Amino acid sequence: MGGPNLEVFKFGMYIMFPIGFMYYFGINLDSRFAVPDFWPKKEETHTIPFDKEDIAQELARLKQRRLAARAHRLAMESRGIDTEVTTRQDEQKTHPRPTILEATTLQEPEKSQVARQNGWKSWFG
Repeated sequence: MGGPNLEVFKFGMYIMFPIGFMYYFGINLDSRFAVPDFWPKKEETHTIPFDKEDIAQELARLKQRRLAARAHRLAMESRGIDTEVTTRQDEQKTHPRPTILEATTLQEPEKSQVARQNGWKSWFG
């Protein structure tokens, strides 16, 4: 059995080992793991209009975009195309997936067919 000095040493190791580990591997994390140009720059992000003119321009742009989408939708509906169908559903209509049982086929090599004919003794030669 160890004395009180051993217990003090063990306690110090229990406390100092994680702290030393975090200090050794935890410093300079920005330089180690920083990805250059990860965050967008200020001029690449969206800007919120604060001036009255900027707000009016943004509203006009949004209205133009909405009217163009509406005209496109009305043109599609006049041609008889259903606009409620999403892209994924259109893809499934053009390329239907077979059922799982039809899609999976079991292809056995010739060796297993020979083994099936001879039984388990074919394993020995």
